[in-house]
Amino acid sequence: MMQSVKLQSWVGEDGILRLELPVMLKNVGLELLIVFQPIIPSKPDPVDLGWPVGYFEQTCGSFKDDPLERPPQGEFEVRETLI
Repeated sequence: MMQSVKLQSWVGEDGILRLELPVMLKNVGLELLIVFQPIIPSKPDPVDLGWPVGYFEQTCGSFKDDPLERPPQGEFEVRETLI
């Protein structure tokens, strides 16, 4: 009985591809046909991530004439040592 399993995996720096098959396949010989296609990560659209249209274009560099400054943070509180 021929079955198809679709999965994604990663080829490490050593060039080795590890395939993890479903648990139902144990102690059995298999004939495999491997067809692969590299996964090209896509850059998500900011709108798809919840940002308003044009948000970054409108806000990028908006503080260049009035830079933010971090005020003094005061003295560090000394705490008891935990054992």
